Amino acid sequence: MSIDLIIGLTKAFLILGLLLTNTILLIWLERKLVAGMQSRVGPDRAGPFGILQTVADAVKLLLKEQILPLKADRAMYLLAPILALVPSFLIFMIIPLGPSFDIEIQGENVTVDLVGANINVGVLFFLALSSIAVYSVVLAGWSSGSKYPLLGGVRTSAQMISYEAAMGLALVPVILYSGSMSMTDIVQSQSGFLSSPIPLLDSIVGFIPKWNIFPQFVAFAIFFVASLAELNRAPFDLVEAEQELVGGFDTQYSGVRDANVCLASYISMFHL
Repeated sequence: MSIDLIIGLTKAFLILGLLLTNTILLIWLERKLVAGMQSRVGPDRAGPFGILQTVADAVKLLLKEQILPLKADRAMYLLAPILALVPSFLIFMIIPLGPSFDIEIQGENVTVDLVGANINVGVLFFLALSSIAVYSVVLAGWSSGSKYPLLGGVRTSAQMISYEAAMGLALVPVILYSGSMSMTDIVQSQSGFLSSPIPLLDSIVGFIPKWNIFPQFVAFAIFFVASLAELNRAPFDLVEAEQELVGGFDTQYSGVRDANVCLASYISMFHL
């Protein structure tokens, strides 16, 4: 087995472990915060402070019976959760986690990049894969063979498509500012602090990090709002509308398929 293959597989498994661990922490933190706002305790049984409650729920979903609705389109019904989960993993493969470093393997110095794949059109890759989530929502709602998931899928896809244009345009200033569409180059362009040719202003802004948030805060605000709408998070979570649609586009999913949809949502929330 070649060294490049070993490094590639190692990075893929590390990213997978990071995403799964992050999902556990995000769900636990969200449930604790919501419980605090509602004067409840929240998860407190499984593990210290209830932090393993998500693991217990995952095991329950894996062992739960898989239900296939009688009127469902079998192929599309099974494909929809996969279309939701796989792109969320692939998007994170282009996000750099740190600087490169050198290690010695079998007497050979090898440079390891802390990114799954450094491609020069990373932004386009991100936008292309994130748009696939719309297809998973439409397929999940339509293939279930029920009117309630169908209505939920239509509402969700309409919202996601509406805000996707704003999200893409909000990334244009970042590309112009960094001069590249590579995610690694964009991250490297944010190193250091802001500067100004005017000495007085330079002393004021010299302590502000050179993050893309500050030079183009309007684009950041648009991207933040659009990402909330893409992820169907509050206050854009009306697409589920439990009072009207039972549970949204994934009403007819159970067990591990429902877990895949939930996992994809939290992974997307992390990298967005």
